[in-house]
Amino acid sequence: MSASSVNRRRILSLWLPRLPIDRIQRFFSSAGLGEANHEPSIVVIKDNNALVIHALDEAAERLGLYIGHPLANARAMCPDLKVFDADIVADAKTLSDIADWCDRFTPLVALDAPHGLFLDITGCAHLFGGEAALLKTLVRALARQGFAVSAAIAGTSVCARTLTRQATGTIVADGGEAAAIDQFPVSALGAGEAITTGLRRAGLKTIGDVASRSSHEITARFGARFSTLLAHALGQGDAPINPRKPLPDYIVEKRFAEPIATDTMIAMTLSRLADTLIASMEKQGKGARRLEAAFFRTDGVVRAITVETGRPVTRSAVIDRLFRERLDALADPLDPGFGFDMVRLSASRTEIVVQEQRDLDAHVHDNDEIAALIDRIAARIGGKRVVVHLPKDTHIPESAVLAAPAQHHLTAAMQAEWPARAESEPPLRPLRLFDKPEPIKVPFATVPDGPPHQFTWRRALHAVVRVEGPERIAMEWWRQDGKQLTRDYFRIEDAEGLRFWIFRDGLYEGETFDGEGKPVSPNWYVHGLFA
Repeated sequence: MSASSVNRRRILSLWLPRLPIDRIQRFFSSAGLGEANHEPSIVVIKDNNALVIHALDEAAERLGLYIGHPLANARAMCPDLKVFDADIVADAKTLSDIADWCDRFTPLVALDAPHGLFLDITGCAHLFGGEAALLKTLVRALARQGFAVSAAIAGTSVCARTLTRQATGTIVADGGEAAAIDQFPVSALGAGEAITTGLRRAGLKTIGDVASRSSHEITARFGARFSTLLAHALGQGDAPINPRKPLPDYIVEKRFAEPIATDTMIAMTLSRLADTLIASMEKQGKGARRLEAAFFRTDGVVRAITVETGRPVTRSAVIDRLFRERLDALADPLDPGFGFDMVRLSASRTEIVVQEQRDLDAHVHDNDEIAALIDRIAARIGGKRVVVHLPKDTHIPESAVLAAPAQHHLTAAMQAEWPARAESEPPLRPLRLFDKPEPIKVPFATVPDGPPHQFTWRRALHAVVRVEGPERIAMEWWRQDGKQLTRDYFRIEDAEGLRFWIFRDGLYEGETFDGEGKPVSPNWYVHGLFA
């Protein structure tokens, strides 16, 4: 046997032909309205300004209805037909939820829109008793969840997909793809109506008929894309599937014969998985930066919880603490339903652990404690809400500081160099800077670049008694396209002792004009308050 055949992939294709109607009927069943399922039901969608059947249940199919059948004709055949409008977004969400549930079999799950999935089961089928047992387990589980499902396994995704439409339950041995689909109609390839019609007109009614022709003939008549599709269906090479999620660096999981539902058992399971995960990473000198715990319920619902860390985690106790914080802070509590039959812990981002001298360097211990505190707070309220401020090389006041997630920029924040303040001099910038400058009313000011004598802010009149400035700040013309005006900033103190940082937006008779091109008085704003 060649090396290429030893490493050949195995693809399981799932097709849910009645997904839209199954989703609706599952909703009625969960709402206690299961009696609605006894009536023939269809889902309709608009096509060329006409309503046609998009999906139908088994009862409607027995009446002779089919996908693409006009709704008017269907109602004439069955006046009691129950009709629902298509919801493509909800169908996609349901398919995504099923894909999440399929992660229990393999982390390599790809969408085969609109109603299918691909599972790369290479090297993992033996964990479930072989390919036949895996296929049987998966189909039965989805059927219990209320879905009609067709499944097949082959060495290529195109062949497996073709089998799901024609011979569900088929498992094709490596190298047997061409023989398995030889007698199927050409429409089973899913190449499109135009190509299918062209093949039939050429007398090529089955896939075997097409395969008997030379590849250059097929390519010349129907294009290279169809020729490649045919080759993949026959097992002659295959394009890799595109998994929904990147493969984690490390995965550990625990399956249960009897589902667990208590907080104690969940915590114990996570703790044991954390020990195993840390042991696996320790062998390669790595620590986790991003961790995900996935909880698989018996009814097909999957709940995933993610935590991130500022530094690589190398202790299971830290993982336990972070997930406890995350679980305690969930706005939507972790509902076990009838229990979880599998819990998975994965490290999706890891880094090599750099050893540091920790016995004599007190700063290292302080940094570790700060990083651990940030991780715990981030696990509880979210990483985006815990920020550090970094200086930016710009003279624009509102852009001089960048708020960045503390978990990822703690080291940069500690090493950042801020402009030094002159000794025995008042601060040049206010302690509080508004996110958005607030407009003020200035009845008159010294022209062309003098301060106001009084101004009104938030309905209060302030008389100016002391002024420092102006400090002129021109905007970054190479970034703003000349749309921003020049600012003159003043440090103002009023009669009550309050100190403001205000600016005039634009120059007199130089930058502010009305619609007719005549100069107008620029606007004034307060940008911050001094302590």
